[in-house]
Amino acid sequence: MTVSAQGIAEASATASIQGVLALPGARLAYEVTGAGPAVVLVHGFGLDMRMWEPQARHLAARFQVVRYDVRGFGASGPFDPAVGYTHAGDLLALLDHLGIEKAALAGLSFGGRVVTQAALCAPDRIVGLVLLDSVLDGVPWDPGSVSASDSTVREARDRGLLAGRAAWLEHPLFAAARQHPRLARQLEEMVAGYPGQHWSGHDPHEEHEPALIETLEKLAMPVLVLIGEHDVPCFKEMSAVLARRIPGARYHVVPGAGHMINMERPGTVNELLADFLAQLSEDQRWHR
Repeated sequence: MTVSAQGIAEASATASIQGVLALPGARLAYEVTGAGPAVVLVHGFGLDMRMWEPQARHLAARFQVVRYDVRGFGASGPFDPAVGYTHAGDLLALLDHLGIEKAALAGLSFGGRVVTQAALCAPDRIVGLVLLDSVLDGVPWDPGSVSASDSTVREARDRGLLAGRAAWLEHPLFAAARQHPRLARQLEEMVAGYPGQHWSGHDPHEEHEPALIETLEKLAMPVLVLIGEHDVPCFKEMSAVLARRIPGARYHVVPGAGHMINMERPGTVNELLADFLAQLSEDQRWHR
């Protein structure tokens, strides 16, 4: 199903519209909820748009909330390994498809890298960024996280996709969330839909040049950096570097949370997001 920009505009503030955008070598499944200035939420690695459910419901009262499964994840399914692409290019193509001229972007972990790259590629279209426990290449991973990531890839390649998914769920990144049975089940459901192509080494994603860490000072839009108090060491350092290097960035530690802060502490994250977006909404250029 493909939804036109006019169809989006006619939706009520509480309606939810689902669609699929066909792209060279892939498809993007997306959902749009609410009306108002556009906010795009980008999920973490191995997960999908369902991780943003608490935020989508909360923000839709004032904003047009766009969620999608990134190429190769969730309902967006497997991609063609022979067709090059960038995640930032996919995100901007989705904005074009939905008729959105300007948007605020929020991304968690892997999704943080995606939205930062999109902001650098099209700074005139991105009014603000929220980086939640964001990946920042160039900051070394701590030994425990490296070992767990290597183990995940090894399990997937040697023993198959089911073993790789099980190993990924045991990563320290999800340690805090695993302490809550409901969140653990939600993570399992999302990871169960991950096709695992990245673990096989057949991902034609074209890397951002120059390296992201070398271009952070070019981000001129408002940026909010969030980090869980109990996240793994390397992500704490990544967030600290982002906050130091991005001009004027705001930095906030979410108490009692691990890596999946939006799921573990939805009330706190909702409040921080709503406050940041409300300030952005005063900019009259932020419109569809």
